Amino acid sequence: MVSHSHTDGAVSAGRDRRALAGALAMLVAFMAGEVVAGLIADSLALLADAGHMLTDAAALGLALFAASMAARPAQGQWTYGYKRVEVLAAQINGLTLLVIGIWIVYGAVRRLIDPPDVAGGIVLVVACIGIAVNLVATSLLARASRESINVRGAFVHVLNDLVAFIGTAVAGALVLATGWNRFDPIASLLVAALIGWSSISLLRKSTRIFLEGSPEDIDPNEVGRAIVSSPDVVEAHDLHVWTVTSGFPALSAHVLVRPGADCHAIRRDLEHMLVERFGLDHTTLQVDHVQTGSRPIELTRQAPLRRR
Repeated sequence: MVSHSHTDGAVSAGRDRRALAGALAMLVAFMAGEVVAGLIADSLALLADAGHMLTDAAALGLALFAASMAARPAQGQWTYGYKRVEVLAAQINGLTLLVIGIWIVYGAVRRLIDPPDVAGGIVLVVACIGIAVNLVATSLLARASRESINVRGAFVHVLNDLVAFIGTAVAGALVLATGWNRFDPIASLLVAALIGWSSISLLRKSTRIFLEGSPEDIDPNEVGRAIVSSPDVVEAHDLHVWTVTSGFPALSAHVLVRPGADCHAIRRDLEHMLVERFGLDHTTLQVDHVQTGSRPIELTRQAPLRRR
């Protein structure tokens, strides 16, 4: 197994938690202001949107909790630590987004059939404030979202809020200009389509990790060919490439080498090659000499990769 420093990972995790905490504080403050505005204006629409903001605040709170759990060291039976709590949080956030999208479609269809009176001026003002708040929150999470699937789930929530507020602002302006109230549900349907696409993408990536599929940017067949192309390597089998959590790919394999070859030197060379070519720095390689005149025992149905 390749040993490597986790200092960069700890710094990144700390940055993620600060970004999540900052975005959460902003959303909670805005949600409180929206409740006050809804009560003053006697607007059910604003109070309903505040309820939507509550689900987003809960999603950010879950992501912050998951990031804190993932930072705990491995101990006892938890040999990988709690890193996959982040993946679980991302999947919960993906499911939450999907439910919100369906709820928005349901409400939009009802409003298309029987449009209520919309206070376009209040809607426009609150939407503009929401755009400003979500722009800042999105910028806080944008960098971290590329590194952590957990933060990406929270980022998708905030980004969808930003798009929703932009759509609401446009709808409010059009209602003020034309008096046609159906602009509001039409904008909601467009936002629901974006939410559905985002949630499916997030669910697909988190499910891939849970099912221990290989990372999207690593082809196990190419990895196997690279291993057997090394000098003195005869065969490689039981090759597994998976993702422990986002940014943490891992590999294990059983490698057979020619009789008399230096197993330890070959293992070190293979580990170096896997880091340089594929970014796999968490590897477990069992390197043994091939038995002359005998066939290796296959532990799985996976066909072994032999040197040509």
